[in-house]
Amino acid sequence: MKRVCAVLLLAVITTIVSASPISGLLERIDRGASKKFIIEEVKSDTDFFELDQKGSRVVIRGNNSVSIATGLNWYLKYYAGIHLSWNGMTATLPDVLPPVMKKERHETKLPWRYDLNYCTYSYSMAFWDWERWEKEIDWMALHGINLPLVITGTETVWYNVLQKLGYNKTEIDEFISGPGFFAWWLMNNLEGWGGPNPDHWYTQQVSLQKKILKRMHEYGIEPVLPGYCGMVPHNAKAKLGLNVSDPGVWCGYRRPAFLQPDDSRFEEISSLYYKELEKLYGKANYYSMDPFHEGGSTDGVNLDAVGKAVMKAMKKANPKAVWVIQAWQANPRPELIRNLETGDLLILDLTSECRPQWGDPESEWYRKDGYGKHNWVYCMLLNYGANVGLHGKMDNVIDNYYLAKENLRARATLKGVGMTPEGIENNPVMYELLMELPWRPERFTKED
Repeated sequence: MKRVCAVLLLAVITTIVSASPISGLLERIDRGASKKFIIEEVKSDTDFFELDQKGSRVVIRGNNSVSIATGLNWYLKYYAGIHLSWNGMTATLPDVLPPVMKKERHETKLPWRYDLNYCTYSYSMAFWDWERWEKEIDWMALHGINLPLVITGTETVWYNVLQKLGYNKTEIDEFISGPGFFAWWLMNNLEGWGGPNPDHWYTQQVSLQKKILKRMHEYGIEPVLPGYCGMVPHNAKAKLGLNVSDPGVWCGYRRPAFLQPDDSRFEEISSLYYKELEKLYGKANYYSMDPFHEGGSTDGVNLDAVGKAVMKAMKKANPKAVWVIQAWQANPRPELIRNLETGDLLILDLTSECRPQWGDPESEWYRKDGYGKHNWVYCMLLNYGANVGLHGKMDNVIDNYYLAKENLRARATLKGVGMTPEGIENNPVMYELLMELPWRPERFTKED
């Protein structure tokens, strides 16, 4: 009987190991590499990874797949001398791996490692296929990222919403932008520019987004899906009789209209949006929304009511959901978030390395009270406009991170680090630095 149980247990363990996303990751790095490692997942309330040795095989141990992948990347860099980046996600591992002579452990009490900016989707990722996305998701896991912005295929959600609101194809085409401008469209800065999109585009992107989400869920990565914050086409007042405000013009582009929170149809339209989003891509525990981005006019708008209406709609879709919002220029307006509950908001301090808003009095964008009771993430923007150049303020990234951790108020609500570049596939060393910050046990310098 004991022998039978042992055989069954071994079969279960073998199935779990073979089904591990880490095995697939290793095989994509180097065929046969999964046989050179032992992967062990251990329950823990704290994210951690350990490097160890059993015979000739290297052990990577962690509390989940992302932590284990982070440990794998650490081993490859610091033991095998292999650097995986956007410049190359494959390598030839030695037949016998360099041994881990002494068990090494790293852990972090910061639960989130965020990735991506809306702009990244337009400047770097607009026309990616699954082959390219698969590499990127592997890259995310290797660098500890567990909370990325995932907006592929959102145009189909909007297409379906507008259709149900009575817009015809021509009108919808005039509202939804082309792929190179989705970033600014989804941040409520413009509409229609670069479109219309061919019919097959919508089908293609839905299929792609489902593959992206499936792989992220396999890793245990939490996707941040785009939520609803009041955006409607500029002609929504004439077409639907809605009570809207005009956010004005952005860089010469007419902005979409903003649906006032006291309009009787705000709840109906927001519910319709989340229903169509869930129908295609499921529920999310995190939704990204940025009303009045980059100077959108708030004249005649009750910001406190907006914050509460947006939050109410999101919570109706998923009571456990958290609103992710970018801190950039005047956003988020203090009046918008002041009366929202603690824990319901995660604020991305978008350029912490240069112009932090968490409460550093030396910052150009200093906020006297920081983000108050709300949780936030220390982010590095680094790249603007996907411009290529070898640069990066390494000291700033390190020093400002520890400055925030030493500030009593800021550190109390600091929940992670994040990458928020407008363009990627350049300066990989800067992202290596940023994503190692939460795993380092003590302060270090760029020379380390």
